[in-house]
Amino acid sequence: MATTPIIYSQALMLLGGAVVAAPIFKRLGLGTILGYLCAGVLIGPVAQSITDGEQILHVSELGVVFLLFIIGLELKPSRLWQMRRDIFGLGTAQVVLTGIVLSSMIYALGLLGQGGSIIAGFGLALSSTAFAMQILDEGNDRNTRYGQRSFSILLLQDLAIVPLLALIPLLAAQAPEDTTPPLEDFAIATTAIVVLFAAGRYLVNPLFQIIGRTGARDVMIAAALLVVMGAATMMQLAGLSMAMGAFLAGVLLAESSYRHELEADIEPFRGILQALFFMAVGLSLELGVIVERYQLIIIAVPLLMALKSLVLYWLCRLTGSHHNDAVRISLLLPQGGEFGFVLFTAAASAGVFSDGDASLLVAIVTLSMALTPLASMLAPKLMHEQDEMDEEIEEDFDGANADVLMIGFSRFGQIAAQILLAGGRDVTIIDHSAARVRQAATFGFRIYFGDGNRLDVLRAAGIERAKIVAVCTQKKETTDHIIDLVQSEYPNARIFARSYDRLHTLELRAKGVDYELRETFESGLLFGRKTLEALGVGDDEAIAIMDDIRKRDEARLVLQEAEGITAGRDMLHSRPVRPEPLVKPKREVDHSQETGERILPGLPADERESA
Repeated sequence: MATTPIIYSQALMLLGGAVVAAPIFKRLGLGTILGYLCAGVLIGPVAQSITDGEQILHVSELGVVFLLFIIGLELKPSRLWQMRRDIFGLGTAQVVLTGIVLSSMIYALGLLGQGGSIIAGFGLALSSTAFAMQILDEGNDRNTRYGQRSFSILLLQDLAIVPLLALIPLLAAQAPEDTTPPLEDFAIATTAIVVLFAAGRYLVNPLFQIIGRTGARDVMIAAALLVVMGAATMMQLAGLSMAMGAFLAGVLLAESSYRHELEADIEPFRGILQALFFMAVGLSLELGVIVERYQLIIIAVPLLMALKSLVLYWLCRLTGSHHNDAVRISLLLPQGGEFGFVLFTAAASAGVFSDGDASLLVAIVTLSMALTPLASMLAPKLMHEQDEMDEEIEEDFDGANADVLMIGFSRFGQIAAQILLAGGRDVTIIDHSAARVRQAATFGFRIYFGDGNRLDVLRAAGIERAKIVAVCTQKKETTDHIIDLVQSEYPNARIFARSYDRLHTLELRAKGVDYELRETFESGLLFGRKTLEALGVGDDEAIAIMDDIRKRDEARLVLQEAEGITAGRDMLHSRPVRPEPLVKPKREVDHSQETGERILPGLPADERESA
């Protein structure tokens, strides 16, 4: 109990530092990661308020575990296959070539040993996904050709952290008490991976189906944590890293119907633990080493950024990019990345190099990240005007989720989805009914389990990149809540909504939705038209009558918006009438000429003359 006040005080300092530093650095355009790192440096090495940064670092490494799980969730095989050339071609070439060049330079200069040079070189070859994606989003460039290629390179770099982390134990000196033969270690690791794949395929999805039917949100969160931690622990016991286990678990669940729900459940834990990790990196920095070797840092940072830019430019040009695209990519990704912190910290813990060397490398990465906005601003000055005129914008970006986010997959949503899919558009569909998710899968539909009332689920499903949000839920209250939520958080989102009845239509129009449709209106019109045709009315005449009813209904809605629900009653047909001319309404609204022009050409000659 004596340690309890210390734990509380340290937690308060870390939370306070995160709350203060992150918004400031975000406002300055430097990103929250540098804010967390700076807060850790001020609390630890500068103020000496927390001196046991290593212990905090061990706990906060779970943030990296959760991050790799979420990265694995995003890597659906279909998505990887469509981006395979840029990911596994350009991305692999960038990591391998840049890593070899940097490792060779570090080893040749005698800065680190052979194993340390490899980890340092390949760690510096990785770029910052957080910084690069922030710049792309701010410029609305994620869907451009260069944005797509940049994302592919970043994705491969995120994947590369898994084998690099697995490489650290091989480069570290084996403990004397470890007498296990290498072949046995390999067999144990392989068996663990096979068991993990089997569990993910045959156990995890049925587990989530059972929990989903209960509707217990807290149990679903506990199950998500169990999957991540269980997979990570299994890999650690097999001699591999926890990060690899979490990553493999994410890949296994990438095609699961519960992917978005899992991502939304894990995201809060990942966010807070990842912030704690970067703060712990700052706590563990040895400022004395940085001060002593500041000259090396001043030289290394611009040299690193220049070298990475040249390699990126050359590779992009070699693989078909225009000059302007190559310039943009090379000046977007010259910095070190947040995964470098992970790699250097793990290497120092394993004894590949010293804590002082890790602090030096972290300082180099930090400064390169801080200079990224300046590097990006140089791009327009190096671009060719003609290439800029010829550049084409990709209207659809396969890696940025679907154009349409559909919430609700009951009868109405199923019909609407058929139209969209037949038109060649990809649709992300989420529904909160586990039974409906399972049933839809038997018919070949790909829908995800998730509650559309939750903002975190909507974000995980890609609402930020969706061009249209289609709210197709059954209950009026649910539809209204989702629309209010979307409009408050994403005021520029285009919303298409399923309306319950006429009153609901007027309410939705008052909310300013882009399009609404009563769930029974069009089917009722079609039913009435077919009935008329069965009674002997001609096809053209029946269609004209249906179209006129539709126009009258819209005119009534406009009046009702302005004057109330009782307005426009005179526009209703309350007794049988001939389709030409229509009964003149009490209001001075003349529909006869327009209606006659549409209906008369379809009538027989004698009826047309009498009309």
